[in-house]
Amino acid sequence: MPFTYNRTIRFQDTDAAGVVYFANVLAICHEAYEESLNVSNINLQLFFRNNDFAIPIVHASVDFLRPMFCGDRILINLSTNQLNLQKFEINYQILTPEKEIISKAITKHICIDLNTRTRKELPSEIIHWLHKTDSL
Repeated sequence: MPFTYNRTIRFQDTDAAGVVYFANVLAICHEAYEESLNVSNINLQLFFRNNDFAIPIVHASVDFLRPMFCGDRILINLSTNQLNLQKFEINYQILTPEKEIISKAITKHICIDLNTRTRKELPSEIIHWLHKTDSL
């Protein structure tokens, strides 16, 4: 089941023109990713400080369909797709409360062994999370 994250655009998210700065859209998407892990009972401190593996982002892209302004309420729908035993992607739809799509983003992640920096199979807790959040 896809995950939905609610957020208000803050002044710090915007640029001199008063709209969300392009790079901040990915930061907002990452907030949704972290919260989806959290509600799936994945301990974020242990996850991001793990000594055995890391799951870095290896690709990111954003499409902007409408500007976002300070004070706007948004919804971020997050869904996942496992690409292989070591890799997955997250698809994000950023919507107004009325469900109008205002932006889309995608991030691709790969699991690596922290010591050897080589690919490694995704841990079971991430596999479980992937299956809970797939199919937007």
